[in-house]
Amino acid sequence: MAIKITDECINCGACEPECPNNAIYEGGAEWRFSDGTSISGMFKKMDGSEVDAGAAQAPKAMDVYYIVSDKCTECVGFHDEPQCAAVCPVDCCVDDENIRESKEELLAKKDRMHA
Repeated sequence: MAIKITDECINCGACEPECPNNAIYEGGAEWRFSDGTSISGMFKKMDGSEVDAGAAQAPKAMDVYYIVSDKCTECVGFHDEPQCAAVCPVDCCVDDENIRESKEELLAKKDRMHA
């Protein structure tokens, strides 16, 4: 599963530098699959579509920090727990109930991003 940031976010930014996949962005900021990863060229997203890894993507949220679920591995392969949730002072980094992935799927995603 992935982690999401709820509307209770106070925009402190504590989570962003903790993410080993660079999957967390400030509200309103564009993002790229290539940010903080070894991904280049065309990249297959979770929904099966392909996108240029270096192309700017529209922000997922405008007012609060957000997590790109296609890049989130819940820190599997890096840490014992999601680091964003561990450092969040208001506990707004929570499981995204709409995205469920096994540990094996999360490790495979990590390996694809950090080859």
